[in-house]
Order: sequence, then C-alpha cells, then structure tokens
Amino acid sequence: MHLAGVTDMYHGRAWALAILVALQPVVLPGGVGGQSLDDCDDRASLRISIVDESGFIPIPEATVVLRWTDTVRRPVRETAGTDGHLLLCAPRDAGEATLWAEFGDASSQEAVVALEAGVPHDVELRLLLSETGTGRLVGLVRDAATDEPVAAAAVSILGGTGEVSSNRRGRFVLSGVPVGRREIAVRHIGYAPFRHPVAVARGHTTEIEIGLVPEPVELEPLVATVVRSRRLETRGFYERKYWGELVSGGTFFTAEDIERRNPLRITQMVADIPGIRLRNCGVRQNDCKLYNTRISDISSNDGCLMNIYLDGSLIVRRGRIGGGAVPNINDFVLPIEIAGVEVYLGPSELPAEFAGMESRCGVVVIWTRS
Repeated sequence: MHLAGVTDMYHGRAWALAILVALQPVVLPGGVGGQSLDDCDDRASLRISIVDESGFIPIPEATVVLRWTDTVRRPVRETAGTDGHLLLCAPRDAGEATLWAEFGDASSQEAVVALEAGVPHDVELRLLLSETGTGRLVGLVRDAATDEPVAAAAVSILGGTGEVSSNRRGRFVLSGVPVGRREIAVRHIGYAPFRHPVAVARGHTTEIEIGLVPEPVELEPLVATVVRSRRLETRGFYERKYWGELVSGGTFFTAEDIERRNPLRITQMVADIPGIRLRNCGVRQNDCKLYNTRISDISSNDGCLMNIYLDGSLIVRRGRIGGGAVPNINDFVLPIEIAGVEVYLGPSELPAEFAGMESRCGVVVIWTRS
C-alpha cells in the first residue's frame, strides 16, 4: 500500500505517522492556526507550513519554535493547526527570525527569515522523520570580558562534519547532532579556543551560552548578580515568573525589559505577545483595550476583553456590572512607572490569586515601582 508523495524510505514510526496524517480531515489553505493576517496590522508576518520530509504531507499540531534573532525576547512556542499551518505576527522591532518545527522526536532544519514590515513571509519546515537519532544545539557566543556578542565564531562538534558561524548577535544553531555525550568547539581570532562537553538528547534542543576569553589575558571567574525589587519580591512576582517560565505559563516583563523596549504606552508592548490585539483605540490612539483573540466571547466579535490588575486592584474587568465605558489602563500608569508586568492568556496559565470565572479571557497584572 502506498500513499501519494510518500517514498519507500519511510519505515516503522515514520510510516505510521504518514498514514496518520493522511487520515486527518482536509482543511482549506485559508485555515491556519495562531493569528490572522488582520491581527498583524503593519507588522511582518510568518505563514508557516509544516510538512513531512517529502514535502507533500502536512503534519498536524506540530510545535514551531521561533527566536527573534536580532532582538532580546523570549522564544515563541506555538502549535500548528490540524492542517499543518501556523501564522504568526512579528514584533515591530524584530528584523530577523530563526525557527524550526518539532513533532515527537522528529524535528526540521532551522530556517532564518529576514523580516520586512507589512509583508507576509512563507516558510516551509520539513520534519526529518528519518533522522530522529539526533538533537539540536542552540547557543550564544559572547566575550567573557565585555559580555558583548561575538559574531562569526566558528562552532562545531568534534568529530562531526558540520560547522556554523554565530550571527551578528552571537547566536548559532547546530542541527542534526548525534545524540549522546559530545564535545562542542568554538574558535575565533583573538580568543582562546573553547571546548566543552555537552549532552545531546534525541529530538530535543539543548541551549548553551559560551563566554570566549580574549588572548592572552587571564580572567578571574565571572559572577553575575541582579538586585531584585523588594516590592515585586513581596508581591510574589519573581516566584510566579520562575514557575511560569519553567512550564511556559505566562509572559513576564521586568523594568529592564520595559526600559530596553521603551514603549510609548504599556498596551503596545503587551499587544506584541502572540494572541493579543489592541481594539477600540479611538482618535487619540491612547484608549486601546487588550483583547485575547484566542478566546471567543458572545458579546464581542473582537475576541475577549482581558482583565487588568494594577498593584493588585482590578481596574479593567470583563463584563462590568452596570455596563458603561471600560477604563483605559494607559490613563492610570506610564511605562516608566512600571516595575513588572505579568500576562496570562487563559485559565490554564493563571495562578490562584488571579483565577476565577471573570478571568477566563486572560489577565494582565501590572506592578508599579512604588
């Protein structure tokens, strides 16, 4: 028995996967997971297709991992739809994206995309089902003395045949690395050669940060410390941030993140998170409300209005008693006054202190500096 587009190279689990995919319901090309083109406004967008190694069979509900390689942001992990498609909107300050797909123990090669505002970019990711005995290394090469990224460093696995160069932000991706205990090697003119053992797991991505020491200066061991905000400490912000990032439950911004991005309004920064869109901005463009586009609401076609807390008090609430105008959080706080922000997109992410039926559309929690 043969399926169209599947070659004789598929055996075992890969063959079973091809049969499973072939039996999935057919979805028209317009049906994609993630966001819609309207959500992206004037931002760049990525129209991602995940297919098998032959390029003919779509892979449903594969995971896409994406890094904005020229800006400091958390990696994005999104699940494609049953048609193997996913559409994502790029942040306004992102100029390049590196992405790949994962499905079980299988993964694709990484793709690097130069982003252009207002332009949709088509990306096809082919899962290498026949190479599940490998893993991936993702890393950052920096100068151990200045902490600046090191571009054009040669990165390889000892005994391997492939070599990659770090980009201008010092980042690199090594795909198809055989599983097991390996040794990574990094070389760059003006720096001491670097070698270090690393464990590579099948079908998984291992992150590594490398500090190259300039020659011939000998350096003492480096220790990095950060003083936490006492106000955020007592409010439980850091504990929720730790567990949220550990289990991918929520998005968190510190004062340093906000200063680095320097948004005019805090709603603009929050709206760059996939699944959130600004609505009802008004003439001033200052009255924008935050809507969760991944959850529907019978009272609105725009998505679901998110609850907003300011220093523990509920300021913007979905389904306000008595109706009336919804308060605008931009009138209550400026970005420079904010110490931390927590964003939860659904009930599964919500910590107990912000949970409840009224919070089913998601919650934004803002903490001021004082």
